[in-house]
Amino acid sequence: MTGDELQINGRREFTDGAKAALPVIAAVVPFGAVYGAAAVSKGLTLFETMFMSSTVFAGASQMVAVDLLATPLPFWTIVLSVFAVNFRHILYSASLGRKMYRFSPLCKALAFLLLVDPQWAVSEKRALSKPLTPRFYFGLALPLYLSWLLASGLGAAFGKLVTNPQAIALDFILPIYFIAILMSFRQRYGWLPVVLVSGVAALLAYWTVGPPWHVASGAFAGILYAAWRGKPKELLALAPGKARNV
Repeated sequence: MTGDELQINGRREFTDGAKAALPVIAAVVPFGAVYGAAAVSKGLTLFETMFMSSTVFAGASQMVAVDLLATPLPFWTIVLSVFAVNFRHILYSASLGRKMYRFSPLCKALAFLLLVDPQWAVSEKRALSKPLTPRFYFGLALPLYLSWLLASGLGAAFGKLVTNPQAIALDFILPIYFIAILMSFRQRYGWLPVVLVSGVAALLAYWTVGPPWHVASGAFAGILYAAWRGKPKELLALAPGKARNV
């Protein structure tokens, strides 16, 4: 393959990632605006709101942190709660890291910094049909990151115009999108039992230890069940080998 062909393929990969980001942005922007409005209403300044979005870049964790910062709880309690919500990212990284054989160590570290729920879901779906490349990944990640910053700023600046954002359920748009992504994996072996085990475990944890631990509990239960069940021998025999790192 010539240098020009490699450059064209690289551009196509980045463009494919950017195209895949478009429906995600439609779900991320309302959620980011809700966060910005909530942060300002809890006493954060515009700078503090934007600083958290640019450094944390995790909507659920930011919402939890904003709520807890407005309470007299000890700082370690807030840190532990945010860690519990973000614990699923360890699982995301473990799953996606095996498919990043085209990423350099520095590139992989930056990729994990920008890893969020829809980024993981879309990347996993991409890896089912094609090798996951840095250009596709960052073509997807950068528009999401910039959209999150823009939405957070708009929510912080104009959020007071919406007196009750929960009443219009803008913060529920992203979970709906994520459920749609989850359904796209339904053809994979063992999908339904894993989802049921994860769901039951999450509900039990929610009713016993309470949020946010139910998120990690459901994820762990699904992983343990999938590992215990494994794949049938006929699927293992047909599994393709890893593509060569180029």
